[in-house]
Amino acid sequence: MNDVRLEVALSVGIIMAQGVRGTRDFYPEDMRLRNWLFDNFDDAALLHGFEEYDAPVLEHEELYTRKQGEEITQQLYNFLDKGDRKVALRPEMTPSLARMVMSRAGALPMPIKWYSIPQCWRYERTQRGRGREHYQWNVDIWGTNEISADAELISVLVTFFEGVGLTEEDLVIRMSSRKVLEEVLGSLGIVGDMFAQTCIIVDKMDKLPADIVSEQLSTLGIEENAIKTIQSTLGIKDMDSLRSMLGEESPAVIELTSLFSALDAYGISEWIEFDASIVRGLAYYTGPVFEAHDRAGELRAICGGGRYDKLLSTLGGKDLPATGFGFGDMVIMELLAEKGLVPELTSGNDDVVISLSPELRNAAMHVASSLRARGRSVDLVLENKRLKWAFKHAERSGAQRLVMVMPDEWKDGKVRIKDLETGEETNVDVESL
Repeated sequence: MNDVRLEVALSVGIIMAQGVRGTRDFYPEDMRLRNWLFDNFDDAALLHGFEEYDAPVLEHEELYTRKQGEEITQQLYNFLDKGDRKVALRPEMTPSLARMVMSRAGALPMPIKWYSIPQCWRYERTQRGRGREHYQWNVDIWGTNEISADAELISVLVTFFEGVGLTEEDLVIRMSSRKVLEEVLGSLGIVGDMFAQTCIIVDKMDKLPADIVSEQLSTLGIEENAIKTIQSTLGIKDMDSLRSMLGEESPAVIELTSLFSALDAYGISEWIEFDASIVRGLAYYTGPVFEAHDRAGELRAICGGGRYDKLLSTLGGKDLPATGFGFGDMVIMELLAEKGLVPELTSGNDDVVISLSPELRNAAMHVASSLRARGRSVDLVLENKRLKWAFKHAERSGAQRLVMVMPDEWKDGKVRIKDLETGEETNVDVESL
């Protein structure tokens, strides 16, 4: 529904049944899947010793407009609050994390291993796997320069993928380093802000035709021969070719060789490929960068991240080494659906309790309360329903048992219980429930 129709509807007092464009409603069946996905996020992070944190969805606008990259600044949901302060809904979590680390500079025991699953907002064109709001699993390590931290993050990713049933045949984690492009562009005299602007453009190489990318690089003042060098560098897909181009003593080659060795020690090297075209568009990346993609190449990047050792200085603080990734909740569900790996989840109540006469309604409430006091989740039927309806409702909701409060049994201090897995029915003393 377009904005004009929305304004007309609101003007006549009609409440719209459809949510704001690019946002999602989560009905109970959707929430079950979301919670399942988040549980798998939690498990992978907790298995690696990470701790959970959170931050407000509303932040200072300046947090995202200082050296964050052109694309994000154009996608902000930003406005003036009632105190005329410039604020924005967070488009990503890393700047908030940086603010939190800065506010306790010197007091936090390093390194820190934190994760979060925040809701993020970006005003952009909606498409498959991307809305204007999404949840993003963020996993970060701060306070160490060791390449083992970057390898640890990849291990977290692989643990998650394996946990939801995906294999290295389903997807690949493509990896490079910003230092590769930094060395090449530096030899061409492209440094500073020009380097950051170039990274934003080349990050779109898989989305735009080569001639468009060349044209955009030309507008930065980069000469044709330099553009050809950039494009040939970004076409490198193996470490041997990179060594031949940059030499064994190249900082980028040394760093990546060490990282691939660490990933081999984790036993996950079959998930990884070198790809020099992975640069990540945000200005703050400084070292190894990576993205996970489906092998078929039909979806946008599933997740991405890398090392960002110089973020704090862009926010007015003292730099601290850091590395992390962001993992959206939408593309991964597309992939899982394609692979037939989305589970069928029910509400999973332990018991459904029903009274089979209006006079026993209070008795059913007593039974439900007794069961809940013993730690069982109970769905109490609140209206007069037939037993046939109760059976269907209990099976549909995935309950274990149907507990029936019936006149004759209740007179004897009993209720009838049907085990929905075996079909067996028994009469049980109320006091022994």
